[in-house]
Amino acid sequence: MGHSTDDDPLTLAIAPPPNETPEEKEARLKAEAEARSVSEKIDEQLKAERAALKKKKPVKVLLLGQSESGKSTTLKNFQLTYSPKSWAEERESWRIVIQLNITRNVNMILDLLSEEMSNPSILLQGSVDSDESDDDSPLPGSPSNAPLRFTDKHALLKLRLGPLRGVQRDLEQIIGTSSNEEVFFALPGDPQALSPPASKSRPKEAFIRANHTWKLNNKSQQAAVKHFKENKVHEATEIIAGCADDMRAIWDDATVQQMLRKRRIRMEAMSGFFLNDAERIAMRNYQPSDDDIVRARLRTLGVQEYPIKFETGPATGSDWILYDVGGSRTQRAAWFPYFDDCDAIIFLAPISCFDERLAEDRKVNRLEDSYMLWRLVCSSKLLAKTQIILFLNKCDLLDQKLKSGIFVKDHVRSYGDRSNDAVTASKYFSSHFKEIMRRHSPESRTFRVHMTSVIDTTATAATLGVVEEGILQGHLRSVDLI
Repeated sequence: MGHSTDDDPLTLAIAPPPNETPEEKEARLKAEAEARSVSEKIDEQLKAERAALKKKKPVKVLLLGQSESGKSTTLKNFQLTYSPKSWAEERESWRIVIQLNITRNVNMILDLLSEEMSNPSILLQGSVDSDESDDDSPLPGSPSNAPLRFTDKHALLKLRLGPLRGVQRDLEQIIGTSSNEEVFFALPGDPQALSPPASKSRPKEAFIRANHTWKLNNKSQQAAVKHFKENKVHEATEIIAGCADDMRAIWDDATVQQMLRKRRIRMEAMSGFFLNDAERIAMRNYQPSDDDIVRARLRTLGVQEYPIKFETGPATGSDWILYDVGGSRTQRAAWFPYFDDCDAIIFLAPISCFDERLAEDRKVNRLEDSYMLWRLVCSSKLLAKTQIILFLNKCDLLDQKLKSGIFVKDHVRSYGDRSNDAVTASKYFSSHFKEIMRRHSPESRTFRVHMTSVIDTTATAATLGVVEEGILQGHLRSVDLI
């Protein structure tokens, strides 16, 4: 049996009083309007607080790609562009990394010299075949099958630069690095790059483990530890300054350059190469430039998390977390837990490596490895809603390589008779990455690609401006703010 609305308690409670006068009705309606206004303001305040909580959720960006693709350099560009105050505070810490880099450059040469000079088939003054020219300066850039001719000068340089071995150990101790992974450096385009260089003791690359705090401005360090490190840094700086002329001399030496070509080692293409800047970096009052820091090499194993408070740009005031992940094959399994809940992925593919092989597996072409990783990322169902931005990186090295006479078609059969220039090659590589995304993405997504050389801080800052705006808009949509 139904009930009359006249019997409903709520209806009775909000009903106007009986025999209400016009003045009383006007006062009641006015009070109700004021109450509604207060209620609406409370609702708006609660809505704004919820939105603020959502807005405080950090923007999470993964930097993915194979080893030495430019991930850490891209991260440093983010810090330089959007967090300049924090960047300036860390400048002094990067000085010792750059000193370590240039010291390792020299010690690598010294190790190779020791191997060559200890070879019984090589005399100190060299051996000259009867039909050899008396000119012992090999042609620049030419492969040399001529015997290496060492002199007393090389023995003296080895002796004078010997203290740099102790400097390297001290700097690695200060930073807290380990050094037990082999690194291979092959001359680009060398068909024999399928095999490791013919060195008895290949160089090891120093690295730090994820979550290891190495910077000198670490506030948690005890005063005694800081004092010890400062003294060691001062000693290292003095020794490096004293070796400046000899560092430059050994790098400029024609026989040393011939030796490097013989072993198919192209040091200029290495991350963390600074021998061309020896005089400037070896100064006692040396302060790293932004470009120096971006070029500095400090390899990290594992996944490094870098929180950044944006100080400039459209995202000013927002918190971002960038994850720099190890790119070698043994570290890629660590990527997957970070796929969940990330806003964007910046995938770096070094397209200058079309003729190079993976250090971990000399049978695998580096460009093909990037294609495989890109397919893996694009096909992940966890990333179906995630923005993916592709950086075709090292375009500057691609241009240099092609101008030196290396042909893409000799290493990428499908390239055919296309023009052998950087613009044409980069467009061809881009189309291949685009086709992989189209075929393997679980859902249709926009192909976003940028041609980059991330050691160029000015050009990269412009690229990051576009990337930042796109990532920020996607993040705000994900938290229902736009």
